[in-house]
Formats: sequence, C-alpha cells, structure tokens
Amino acid sequence: MLQKVIISNYTTAGGELINSIPLTYEVFGKPLYSAPIVLVNHALTGNSTVCGKDGWWNGLIGKEKLIDTSRYTVLSFNIPGNGYDGLEDNLIQNHQIFNARDIATIFSIGLEILNIELLYAVIGGSVGGGIAWEMAALKPSLIENLIPIATDWKSTDWLKANCLVQEQILLNSNNPIHDARLHAMLIYRSPSSFRQKFNRSYNDEKDMFNIESWLFHHGEKLKKRFTIAAYKELNHILANIDITLGRGDFLDVVRNIESNIHIVSVNSDMFFTAAEDTLTFQELKKVKENSTHSIIDSVHGHDAFLIEFEQLSKLLKDVF
Repeated sequence: MLQKVIISNYTTAGGELINSIPLTYEVFGKPLYSAPIVLVNHALTGNSTVCGKDGWWNGLIGKEKLIDTSRYTVLSFNIPGNGYDGLEDNLIQNHQIFNARDIATIFSIGLEILNIELLYAVIGGSVGGGIAWEMAALKPSLIENLIPIATDWKSTDWLKANCLVQEQILLNSNNPIHDARLHAMLIYRSPSSFRQKFNRSYNDEKDMFNIESWLFHHGEKLKKRFTIAAYKELNHILANIDITLGRGDFLDVVRNIESNIHIVSVNSDMFFTAAEDTLTFQELKKVKENSTHSIIDSVHGHDAFLIEFEQLSKLLKDVF
C-alpha cells in the first residue's frame, strides 16, 4: 500500500526551490521499527513495489528469499516524478530538475521524517545503485551495508553518451517512449543474450525476425505503463550520478563512508561495465578494508540483476 510523506521547501542541487514534494513509499515484511531495515532503490522503469503481487524483485525479496521479509523490514521510496503515484505531471515541469544527489537527499529527508536513523542495508541496481552510492556519501554513518549492483558511483562517458541518445529520441521521435525503449534494450542486454534467445529465428506470422518482434513488443509495453515525463526525468538522473562533485576526489569521499561496501557487477554488462567497477574497487580498497567486489557470470548483460537471482543470492548470502 502506497504511503506518503511531504518534503517541504526543498532546494535542488541546481538551486531551484520546490515548495512541496510528495514522497511515496511502501513497506514490506516486518513492521517499521521492529526489525533491521533494508532500503531498496528502484531502477529506471521500476517503482516501490519491490515484492509481493506485481513485485519486480520477487526473485530476491520475500519470505525465505535472500532478503527475507520474515526477518527484515523492506522499505522502498518512489523517485518523485516516476509516475507510479500519478503525481509526476504536477511535480516535474523540467525533466532536468533533479540529479542523483537530489534523489538521495530527498530519500534521506524522508527517512528523517520517518524517524529512521540507521539502515541495515541499502541495495539497488542501475540508477537505484547510483542513488545508493549518493546516499552513503551524503550520510556516511546511515548505512551498515551498501550494495550497489550493476552500477557505479559516477556516470561514465559511455553512460552519458547513451543517455544523450535516449534523450534525443525522447525529445524528437514521433513515438518517443516506444523508440527510446528499442534503443535501451540494446544496452540493457548483450549480443550473446540475443543469440541465445533468438538465434536468427523468424516469425512467419508477423513476417519479421523474432528479435524485431521482441523489441517492438517491449516498446509497446513500456509505452502503456510509463509516461514520457517520467522517462526523461529518470534518464537525466541516470546521466548525472557523481558522488565526488564538489567534494574532492573519490578517495576523499569514500574514506568517510562507514558502510561495508559490497559491489556487484555483471561480466557482460555493456552499460555499467564490470571493468569500470573493477577500477572503482581497486581504488576503494586502498582506504576501505570492509569492501568486496563480486561478479555475476551471465550472458544477459545489464539486465542480469533482474534475472540472475540464484547467483545474486549466493553472492550476498553472507550479508543477509
């Protein structure tokens, strides 16, 4: 069930004052304040329904799953403007209003309103993991276990380039959500994943290759459940993750983070690459012994964090 708090008089990182931000959230598992709290940050097209009916991370969260809802309180906020609560058109007039640090700050204020001073873990994939990094940098003692999956502490040049292509499609296409999704699926998956799934098979009924039919299906599916305002906003947030902005270099920032940091990459990820995460980890361990780097072995690319639940559960079982 969606619940709501109001963030009043918030000034964005860009200096714009917003009088009122409705921040909606859901709670699963044990009641608030009765058990360790796990905050789950959703990805670009996700929302606060992380488990249960229509839960997008049911393979990882639930009774007797990795994040066991009979042992933990699971909390998830909606990124303001993601459309899940139907409020984005009233709130987001400018899709570039928030960056990832803004969302981390808004989530942190939400936690303060809820009188939550400590989180057992913050976990998130893709942009959700980037926001998790930003929360740890903002509140170094808030999180016991920081778990960024298929993500990084910054938006790389490669990531920014793809987000720019996404934005240009969203701004200029006659069928923007549909067409942007077609491009996005090419960077969320991998050539090996496509070969394994389709192997140049043909759909005689539709008179097209199955890969083409599949892409069109995903374009139509997203168009039915996601608004263009939300897509443009989330894409901009994704392109603007950087925990070092205005704070010094990477080591200056992470040296202050008290969390155990568990980085999880995907070896076939073409969006947030495992090679980039390896460089992050090599720097991180210079100042933080309580950090690990695990790699999911999968052909499925970036989307493996939504697919490879068995591997994820094994890699993170010691945390939970």
